Amino acid sequence: MTNKRTLVAAIAASSLALAATAQAEVKIGFLGGFTGGIESLTPPIFEGAQLAVAQINEQGGILDGQTLSMPSGDTTCSDASAASNAADRMVNSENVTAIVGALCTGATIAAANNAAIPGGVVMVSPASTAPAVTELDDNDLVFRTVPSDAFQGQMLARLLLDKGIDVVAVTFVNNDYGQGLADAFSAAFEEGGGEITASLAHEDNRADYRSELGSLSAGGADTLVVLAYADTSGQTVLRQAYESGMFTQYVGADGMVGDSLVEAIGADVLDGMIATRPGSPELPGTEIFETAAADAGFDPSAVFAAQAYDAAFLLALAIEQNGSAEREGLSEALRSVASAPGEVILPGEWEKAVELIAAGTEINYEGASGSHEFDENGDVPGVVVEMAVEDGRFVTKGQLDL
Repeated sequence: MTNKRTLVAAIAASSLALAATAQAEVKIGFLGGFTGGIESLTPPIFEGAQLAVAQINEQGGILDGQTLSMPSGDTTCSDASAASNAADRMVNSENVTAIVGALCTGATIAAANNAAIPGGVVMVSPASTAPAVTELDDNDLVFRTVPSDAFQGQMLARLLLDKGIDVVAVTFVNNDYGQGLADAFSAAFEEGGGEITASLAHEDNRADYRSELGSLSAGGADTLVVLAYADTSGQTVLRQAYESGMFTQYVGADGMVGDSLVEAIGADVLDGMIATRPGSPELPGTEIFETAAADAGFDPSAVFAAQAYDAAFLLALAIEQNGSAEREGLSEALRSVASAPGEVILPGEWEKAVELIAAGTEINYEGASGSHEFDENGDVPGVVVEMAVEDGRFVTKGQLDL
């Protein structure tokens, strides 16, 4: 009998220890395109989010010293089923409090509709730029730290017109991202006096786009605008356009801004290529992030890395503000920590934020990619920068203004 009681006590003690261990960890999931159309762009985006996690744990952790962790899932960027399955695992198996991601718009919409919204989980995407995200019926659960393509499309159109490029052909990947960006670009370009000789959607992950390129070149445009992904259709379209000799100038947007694209096609071929991408304003938080990212060993200028850092840091601040790892109330807390009024918190200032929250003081996070005053749809204003291929890589030429 004594041995039996001892065994029962030991099991009970072990169960309590396991429960305490489980409760000592708070999870924010990450959904990214680790394979597929943006697989070369995803690693530094993930590293941006992980940097925020590392800083928080180094400065005492979250919710009275608990460890913050970041399980990840692969959406493949373009496969809605993969995105839904990855999100379901985060929401129902990993039991995350919130999610950074997804990255590609279709993945974000699938993950939100099939797992996050039913599970009451807040998502903050650092990269889903399509206007379709704005239209989600999301119960105030889906946010983003990157501006809508309604803005980027307008900026890309103005950039080309300012450079005297007023006749173009356009091809875009046939999904929410490509269609939304193409619509915004085309409207602004034509309104500004430009001519689009042809505009064609194309399917991702095909081996041959020569038929589409023939149709696109028939109108006589020298400039081809490709609104797609650097590691799949965008790369193939550009390679075959060059091989055909149909165009002399190439243009892209954020999904094309990756040095892997230049390496795959050739620096000489793409030299002078023009592109745009969301960027970061010149604010104190930007410089702090750039230094921390460089120290952590990844490129602070990588597309969407700063936005991913901000998404993770904001969610952690919201969890701390909410006072628990519960999902309920988190969207309201997120809006609170991201908005004025409040004492300004810069990237890396976790200990300061925790002390202020504990004292009941309002805070206002000013991040690596700027301020994030979420509107009613969870959208933010933002900055778009001009990019160009020079000396074998994409370089930032400057911020674009309205």
